[in-house]
Amino acid sequence: MTIIKNNKPTESELEILQVLWNEKAATVRTVHEELLKTKDSGYTTTLKLMQIMFEKGLVTRDDSNKTHVYKPAVSREKTQQQFLNRMINTLFAGSSSDLVLQALGGHNASEEELEKIQQLINRLKKEQ
Repeated sequence: MTIIKNNKPTESELEILQVLWNEKAATVRTVHEELLKTKDSGYTTTLKLMQIMFEKGLVTRDDSNKTHVYKPAVSREKTQQQFLNRMINTLFAGSSSDLVLQALGGHNASEEELEKIQQLINRLKKEQ
């Protein structure tokens, strides 16, 4: 088996990872049925994507039974950080404050979200 070096997930692979992060482990059938709730996709497309994800090292596969069970090999947090860093660098010229201002300016944050943001700001100020 050849491991593909580019292990950054595509948009479709991210959708599959979302299912696997939520389910912890799943068969292709389970992932496919979950994806069908939000988009029209063929079973063989899901199967092929998951095979590619296995080759890329994004998922692991237990093939000891007749039906293969897939698990995420990358964490949600690491993947979010990877995409966020790329977005900050490419879209916001390295400015995380510009990203936050854009996100808050274009989104009606709930009281709970604003409280979490305030707690984070307070913690970051204390750490400096």
